[in-house]
Amino acid sequence: MAAAPAAAPTHSPASSSSSSACRAGIFSRGTSRPSVRSVAASAPGWRRRREPYPAVSVAAGSAQSAPGAVAVDTKVDTLLDSVKWDSKGLAVAIAQNVDTGAILMQGFANKEALAKTISTRKATFFSRSRSSLWTRGETSMNFINVHDIFLDCDRDSIIYLGKPDGPTCHTGAETCYYTSVYDALQSSKPNEGMQVVTTLYSLEDTISRRKEEKVTEGGGKPSWTKKLLLDNQLLCSKIREETGELIQTLLENEGQSRAASEMADLLYHAMVLLRVKDVKMEEVLEVLRKRFSQSGIEEKAGRNKS
Repeated sequence: MAAAPAAAPTHSPASSSSSSACRAGIFSRGTSRPSVRSVAASAPGWRRRREPYPAVSVAAGSAQSAPGAVAVDTKVDTLLDSVKWDSKGLAVAIAQNVDTGAILMQGFANKEALAKTISTRKATFFSRSRSSLWTRGETSMNFINVHDIFLDCDRDSIIYLGKPDGPTCHTGAETCYYTSVYDALQSSKPNEGMQVVTTLYSLEDTISRRKEEKVTEGGGKPSWTKKLLLDNQLLCSKIREETGELIQTLLENEGQSRAASEMADLLYHAMVLLRVKDVKMEEVLEVLRKRFSQSGIEEKAGRNKS
């Protein structure tokens, strides 16, 4: 069972020194990052938005169903029957952020929980301790708004791909997964600010930490990232330079590795600019996802220039 997923720049000699600085120390393994509003977006989430499935409803109790049971139509009932529920009628259900790819939490679902999630688009689970359905956010109002649902290849586990309204974990952390096994083996205390991050968000975290670093006399030279954060003109000139070098890989028919390297350079510098503007990558990815539901002409006409 696997949940849906989450480069080294090179330069011309004229910019080799800055490239070396750019490459040095901007990636890390487990990172602690400032809280974001809801870490690289998974491809399955980048699809057109769908309306909630209309043929499923939460029905009142009847002679054939327990109170609060979910009445389903034939298509949904067939799908529910295709899931390999365990001996207790349960399957693992994982909630994943549609924009960042972060694994938010893991619980269990039965047929009724999955049917209710399909109907309401709110991530719903089965509580083994209370022996009842529960919707994440029904008390805290931090719902997980489901955009799509995936079954794994064995049809014995489920992913709710959605957007959280707020922190998912009962501790107030954005995700329930903030304890690194390797850190624990080294006797490090769990850090609720830690995320199960992909390369993209490790980089974003490092850039954020560079911004918080204090530059003092006699404290050594600031990092390349810090220099960029402090000098808008330098940052803009580097973005223009990296854009030109990426374009050059196409015009001069350079190899794939060269194009990937130049794109990595451009992405890094663009992310520094986003940090200066206090914009999260999650916000950028959310914009991209929403654009999948409209034409380019409509999107451009409706842009907010504020």
